[in-house]
Amino acid sequence: MQENARPTGTGRAADNFAPGPLLLLGPPGVGKGTQAKNLEKLWGIPQISTGDILRANVAQGNALGKIAKEVMARGELVPDTLVNEMVAGRLAEPDTARGYILDGFPRTFGQAEWLDSWLKGHLDSPPVIAIRIRVNYNQLLRRITGRRSCPACQTIYNVYLNPPEKEGVCNVDGTPLVQRGDDKEEIFTERMRGYQASTRPVIHHYKALRRFAEVDGDRGIDEVSAEIVSTVRRLRKA
Repeated sequence: MQENARPTGTGRAADNFAPGPLLLLGPPGVGKGTQAKNLEKLWGIPQISTGDILRANVAQGNALGKIAKEVMARGELVPDTLVNEMVAGRLAEPDTARGYILDGFPRTFGQAEWLDSWLKGHLDSPPVIAIRIRVNYNQLLRRITGRRSCPACQTIYNVYLNPPEKEGVCNVDGTPLVQRGDDKEEIFTERMRGYQASTRPVIHHYKALRRFAEVDGDRGIDEVSAEIVSTVRRLRKA
């Protein structure tokens, strides 16, 4: 599958370059997950998701997980202080020594400041650099609202970009295709507003520190991967 393609121009499946902490930014549908997988393979570093960290702590039933579980049971957001503590524990694990890809953290200016401070005091690590994958809004809209899936075999289509042979029907088993509720335009528009509001101060933070860059996501997966790789190398030399 194209999602697992190796970044163009890297020359090999693994690279000895140590990228350090990397934050990938971009709205829903921009391709962050695909790019993170490419970078994981290239550099042998983990993708670190706050969602995964939270679920792991809750599943383990440790002190932080128990507090988080109680907070979520009340329908409240887990506070930054608790999320920060969980992230600190994950970043101290051995597989992060050469770097890692941050997913969903930092989400706020406060979290970004905390992370910078924590890294200075706890690890012999370069600072976080942030890269935003930029895609035209109308293209994003087509990617999201055009998605259809087969409830039987889970095959994914896009009515604009990768349509089924017969409209509304899965090529594999003939099952009628469905659209997820959150793939509708009004939901996507609301999610975009939320994304922009929450990430704006984080972007400003890293821009001010000259640790921010954008890449054009309106291209093939390999091309985007190659630009992210070259951008990370450039920012690390700055």
